[in-house]
Amino acid sequence: MRQLSDADLAKLLDKDIFHQISEAADSLGLECYVVGGYVRDLFLERPSNDIDVVVVGSGIKVATRLKEMLGQKAYLSVFRNFGTAQVKYRHQEVEFVGARRESYSHDSRKPHVEDGTLEDDQNRRDFTINAMAVCLNRERFGELVDPFDGIADLEDGIIRTPLDPDITFSDDPLRMLRCVRFATQLRFYIEDETFEALERNAERIKIISGERVEEELNKIMLTDQPSRGFVDLQRCGLLKLILPELTALDIVETRNGRAHKNNFYHTLEVVDNLCRAQKEKLVELDEKLAQLPKDSEEAAECRAEIDRIHEHKLWLRWATLLHDIGKAKTKRWDNALGWTFHNHNYMGAKMVPTIFRRIKLPMDSKMKYVQKLVDLHMRPIAIADEEVTDSAVRRLVSDADDDVDDLMMLCEADITSKNRAKKERFLENFRLVREKIADLQEKDFKRLLQPVIDGNEIMEMFHLKPSREVGTLKQTLKDAVLDNKVPNEREPLMQLLMKKAKEMGLC
Repeated sequence: MRQLSDADLAKLLDKDIFHQISEAADSLGLECYVVGGYVRDLFLERPSNDIDVVVVGSGIKVATRLKEMLGQKAYLSVFRNFGTAQVKYRHQEVEFVGARRESYSHDSRKPHVEDGTLEDDQNRRDFTINAMAVCLNRERFGELVDPFDGIADLEDGIIRTPLDPDITFSDDPLRMLRCVRFATQLRFYIEDETFEALERNAERIKIISGERVEEELNKIMLTDQPSRGFVDLQRCGLLKLILPELTALDIVETRNGRAHKNNFYHTLEVVDNLCRAQKEKLVELDEKLAQLPKDSEEAAECRAEIDRIHEHKLWLRWATLLHDIGKAKTKRWDNALGWTFHNHNYMGAKMVPTIFRRIKLPMDSKMKYVQKLVDLHMRPIAIADEEVTDSAVRRLVSDADDDVDDLMMLCEADITSKNRAKKERFLENFRLVREKIADLQEKDFKRLLQPVIDGNEIMEMFHLKPSREVGTLKQTLKDAVLDNKVPNEREPLMQLLMKKAKEMGLC
């Protein structure tokens, strides 16, 4: 964190947009301040493009005047019901709001709003580090107003509410998730009194919509170390209300002196491993891209891979968080084997849609992607635990399809054994699996592994509708191709198909 005087702040704000806001406010005789995250990030030296401005008076009037000054290249949006306005200019967005005081009823997070002073507006802010304001008026340009000593909390790495945390969280329970999210993003610690208020008010989260919960959880998931956030959510009691399936993993049972590992903390370790792997892969690809000719085919492939990782980044993390979610329901004691979790991948995959639906995650291809990886995550581990055979790898590539690389990344992150020799053996076998996958992909595995006789042709040949019989015949052909028992050619596959259909009494 950098140390900044008012003069330093004035220099950092010495940009056209801030001087134009200053001129607009002064021309109307109104006080205005840049507030919140933009100010916080100036001290933390973090990039921030979104600017929030509080006006003691009408924020809409200042926004309208600014739009007039900037001309046709600026775009003004006014939200009169909320007393706010937004100006978009070039690559920047400026949100204007009038200073206000708020009061809440117990059954809603929607406040009753009245015009207020700057002090009132800072009192309603969620955390001290977000309650700082810097004056933009010409005579006081760059002057910091920090009534709750947010600077000290930034220096100490603390999340703390400006006023009584019980009131802050009870009034707007979403602030509890924001508290954990900021602590995770900034690697700060939640001050003791504030954390205790999280525990006392956790039940209030029930009045928050699933969409708002989803938004905060996704922001936690996209941090460098999501485990910090999920540990805090578990400790304060919020997680059991949001993701009870995950808290169910936070238990260790012992029988006959044999205990299983804590699958909650194992899961968080796997998530953090995955996040590091994603980051390292992107760094590796960026370095590779920088050395390639811009218009080369290899550069295009590299950019496509970078885009694919970014596209799947959040959803691969969700798949990793949920990969062992079925273990609580499948845990059994076996006198010979000890604790077992047979078919936890299958059970977990069945649970994914329910979880996505409850917290308003998208019920589309993203959910299907997460479900598929949860279902398949044991397959590479089973392959790597034995001899890596061509047949097993063919099946894996066929079932995982375009997501096989993501699946391998999840499974490599899942190796958390403290036994170094065992861990190295698994990772070496995973390397062999990846080599065989690359060989298959180089040979165009889709063409080689998808039988040339498809389900539509099977239904037409035997006058069948979509049914179990069709699935059985398709699987027979697929197994034969994957196991390399017959070449993927029409004549030998047709012979096999007719033989199987005869056995089933279809011809």
